[in-house]
Amino acid sequence: MIHRNASAQWHGDLKGGQGSVRLGSGAFEGPFSFGTRFEDVPGTNPEELLGAAAAACFSMAFALGLSQAGHTPVRVDTRATVQMERVDEKMTIVGMALVCDAEVPGISNEAFQKVAEATKDGCIVSRALAAVPKTLTATLK
Repeated sequence: MIHRNASAQWHGDLKGGQGSVRLGSGAFEGPFSFGTRFEDVPGTNPEELLGAAAAACFSMAFALGLSQAGHTPVRVDTRATVQMERVDEKMTIVGMALVCDAEVPGISNEAFQKVAEATKDGCIVSRALAAVPKTLTATLK
């Protein structure tokens, strides 16, 4: 079994407090706060990190699917937008939009879209986030 780790600390109350998040690998450490999560204050937040995980996972899984279809990609660039709104008086992740541009020699747009759609709900992070509706816009370059 593979284990991946991350940690977070929080000091203070919700609105005035501050926190930090750190990846177990040490590749990233950053501050977060009420302002970074719900306003436009510089720093990170859990939803941004979730989007990064989804974009990274989709890109890798899409490259795998394309390669298995006989078309090794030159580049896969994926952006994720995590959408939040108040539902029943609680802030809730209500969706995720994935936008992917990929350079894949020799593949038809139809085959490209078929692999993209299969990957949207099939990658590891997407399966973990099955309760979150996802949209995908995939563009073949």
